[in-house]
Amino acid sequence: MTLNRRRFNQFLIGALGASMLPTAGAELVQGQDWRPVDPPQPGDAPGKIEVLEFFSYGCPHCSDLNPLIDAWVKELPADVAFRRVPVSFGRAQWANLSRLYFALDSTDNLGRLNQAVFDALHKERVRLFTKEAIIEWIATQGVDTKAFAEAFDSFDVQTQLSRSDYLVGRYLIDAVPTIAVAGRYVVISQPRKGLPGLLTTADALIAKARAEGAAG
Repeated sequence: MTLNRRRFNQFLIGALGASMLPTAGAELVQGQDWRPVDPPQPGDAPGKIEVLEFFSYGCPHCSDLNPLIDAWVKELPADVAFRRVPVSFGRAQWANLSRLYFALDSTDNLGRLNQAVFDALHKERVRLFTKEAIIEWIATQGVDTKAFAEAFDSFDVQTQLSRSDYLVGRYLIDAVPTIAVAGRYVVISQPRKGLPGLLTTADALIAKARAEGAAG
């Protein structure tokens, strides 16, 4: 069988976690595989099952997960909406990274540079923790620095940052990466399952939400 790059990546992901993941149809265990969100939270995608990834560019595990989750998102069914929620946990440096995420989104550069930010931080060891350092790096990426700086300091980005902090509190997020499904379930990370296990459990919770009619 010939594997193209995409199928090879899917095969590799499956092989890495196959021996550690639940078998198809296995029932998830509350308190072991997932915990409930109480009270359930409304989503921003009416009629769809919303999946949230709580993350930070400053988190090395989030960096490792990002290529996997990018591939996973491309295969999600039409009734599922995916959204990233950058978190700060009250850290000024991570708050600036959250602003970086929202400013990239606001200036239509997120799709092109999302992975590049992770690589800059965790592979190239660029310290993107201040506005000045971020603007300096952004300039090397072919971005209009004036428009980016305006977005970085904008009321809209501040509002989104506040909204993210609110969601972190409502979902009781204390670590990243963390995945939440349908405003009702939070995937519990289990080291023995590895990062692919987060996505396998999320798939099962999406199926659970669909069966229970838990779309937003």
